[in-house]
Amino acid sequence: MTQEPERAATPVAEFRARHPRLEFVEAFLSDVNGIARGKRLPAHALERLYADGLCLPASTVLLDIWGNEVEATGLIFDTGDADRYCHPVPDGLRPLPWSDGRGAQLLLAMHDAAGAPWIGDPRNVLAAVAARFRDRGQQPVVATELEFRLFDPEPAGDGSPRPLASLGQGASQLFGMEELDVLDGLFSDIDRACAEQGLPADTVIAEQSDGQYEVNLRHVADPLLAADQAVLFKRTVKAVARRHGLVASFMAKPFGDQAGNGLHIHVSLLDHDGDNLFAGDGDGAERLRHAVGGLCATMPDSMALFAPHANSWRRFQPYAHVPLAPTWGHDNRTTAVRIPLSKPQATRVEHRVAGADANPYLVVAAVLAGVEHGLEQALAPPPETRGNAFEQATTAALPTHWDAALQAFEGSDFIAAAVDPEYRRLYAAVKRQELETFRRRVPRHEYETYLTTA
Repeated sequence: MTQEPERAATPVAEFRARHPRLEFVEAFLSDVNGIARGKRLPAHALERLYADGLCLPASTVLLDIWGNEVEATGLIFDTGDADRYCHPVPDGLRPLPWSDGRGAQLLLAMHDAAGAPWIGDPRNVLAAVAARFRDRGQQPVVATELEFRLFDPEPAGDGSPRPLASLGQGASQLFGMEELDVLDGLFSDIDRACAEQGLPADTVIAEQSDGQYEVNLRHVADPLLAADQAVLFKRTVKAVARRHGLVASFMAKPFGDQAGNGLHIHVSLLDHDGDNLFAGDGDGAERLRHAVGGLCATMPDSMALFAPHANSWRRFQPYAHVPLAPTWGHDNRTTAVRIPLSKPQATRVEHRVAGADANPYLVVAAVLAGVEHGLEQALAPPPETRGNAFEQATTAALPTHWDAALQAFEGSDFIAAAVDPEYRRLYAAVKRQELETFRRRVPRHEYETYLTTA
């Protein structure tokens, strides 16, 4: 018997009433790399999308970073590049603020022929992890912090991105207010676009490099919604910047000698009464310790999700506010897992490893799975790091390059249990194709260094 997928409520009539000029809808999923992939349809297709869904090839969510098919997934010629059903997710219909009222966007999730969520969709990976917490009567509360850079649209003569001429060149602007004021029009438009979509954008700060900013999204008691909001926020920043004649990038490390862009995840747990399971002394403190223990223990195996690209690994440098080992500490930004200063009821962990280039669904899934592992196994964390983590020796280490991270990921029993053995295989197939493509490309600096000296 075919299992009908859980369908989102149909808000089309109400949406049309609020957006009478609607002409089109962009229906999409996020692929393995967090890139939006789908179709643009006329507005009259909305009812059909909610009734029947949209068919897309299963390979759509498992293309490499350049949009190429990955034959090693087994989803191309072996299956005839077969379709899957894609259905709207709850609260997935939102306006497209930069379309002057003419457009909407609709988040989808992919299902198999039997109607079950298909594991190849990154959103479904997170949904499966979140469901395990729900089955135990626990509700993760998640907030995200995203860093990005703004560039002039024309690159420099050597092809590298060019920082905004209106800002300082290479100097730190950390917490500077004038740097925000210079771009008041841009940030006001981002604020308005977020409000129109219901995205909980909160504080904005200028970061360490010129043209670098961080925006916090307020916490929500729904990890899927938190990841949806992070995906939509990234799309919003890029679209609004483009309309201001700028390029916004969440690339992990645009310049090797300047600060990179991170994605920090804040997590706490509520019980069925809405009380924070990490708060207080006694059981709360012990659960917090076990959660930290799980995050530290599973961090090496999860690095392929936290640092998913060739460029991602350039972030991991000493004294760059990017952790180099699975460390933790109270209010210590040199560690991988930080317990922020907060009131007791807001006790949480801050996971500081992932780059802003990572897929939010997969990062949140790995972080929650690490918390889950620590709670189930009652894992003790390593000794707390006090002071500068970069100057202290540790017995554990994180992979230092992409290939090593993929090897750890592919051989990890934790990953197989956390995200499904099939997704572990599919993800690794995509990343192996990307890695091999980079290995075959000779960068310009190698010609400059070796062409006449070797």
